[in-house]
Amino acid sequence: MIELYTAATPNGYKVSIMLEETRLPYTFYNVPLQDQAQKQDWYLKLNPNGRIPTIVDFDNDGFVVFESGAILIYLAEKTGQFLPHDPNRRSQVLQWLMFQIAGIGPMQGQAHVFYRYAPEQIPYAIQRYQQETLRLYQVLDRRLKDYEYLVDDISIADLATYPWVRSYKWAGVSIDGLEHLQRWLGVMRARPGVQRGLDVPVKREQIKTQTTDERAQLGRSII
Repeated sequence: MIELYTAATPNGYKVSIMLEETRLPYTFYNVPLQDQAQKQDWYLKLNPNGRIPTIVDFDNDGFVVFESGAILIYLAEKTGQFLPHDPNRRSQVLQWLMFQIAGIGPMQGQAHVFYRYAPEQIPYAIQRYQQETLRLYQVLDRRLKDYEYLVDDISIADLATYPWVRSYKWAGVSIDGLEHLQRWLGVMRARPGVQRGLDVPVKREQIKTQTTDERAQLGRSII
């Protein structure tokens, strides 16, 4: 059994989607980020970086994995799914996974912060991160012109990238004209495993209506 510590964020969705797609049995704990639960001692013992997600694999003597990309690789190797065995194709998947981790995640994350959350609107910062996010989307669009998924069959690169790109509106970025990216978003969105993964730990329609305490109760407490 795997225990997932998560929250309703793009990085959190990566792992819940992967768990749903692989059909691995798991339970989850909703880490209330608004309460800084991820900075509490009990959680820092699992994840010294104080971020989500984290998994504990009790089928592997309680082995702990943190960092979303590392978790995806671990689960792919555990199940033999979504990561090719062929060395060249495996390398390609890992390249696109790193593209998300090192590029889309940080750049779009900053676009979210400066566009949505910063106490002061800083036009330069907003434009800088929105433009870089769009540039990265354009890279994806060019790639997807010739591939149904980022590397032939669906892989952890797609599962990692989708939760970020689907929130393009939250970053204030338009995908008008990026027809290949739009097509890929539709294909990913239609997958039942993706849909189920997006409902962990909180159903999408509940995110704006639940209080912090109510959200915490939606998860299965395993402290």
